[in-house]
Amino acid sequence: MERYRAAYPPEFRRQMIELVHSGRSPEDLAREFEPTAQSISTWVKQAEREAGKRADGPISAEREELARLRRENHRLRQERDILAKAAAWFARESKANPNGFSGS
Repeated sequence: MERYRAAYPPEFRRQMIELVHSGRSPEDLAREFEPTAQSISTWVKQAEREAGKRADGPISAEREELARLRRENHRLRQERDILAKAAAWFARESKANPNGFSGS
């Protein structure tokens, strides 16, 4: 059975980042606290990106915008597909009834 762990609070993450910046290693912190060393390293890298100290990945605002644009793109594709199916249906109907009468 898969175990779910709630995200660490932002204040806890900030404390871990400060400890790494003060000289502690992510591995030391992982042994002392619960998160993995990889998680702590990821938090530090992301904080450095947010502060403009790194340029090797997107900042939070860019990630949020990318996610929003992907959702919007997905919705627009669905709408396009629905309209294409409706247009095809109307085209078939107009060929089947050239005078525009449905017969009802």
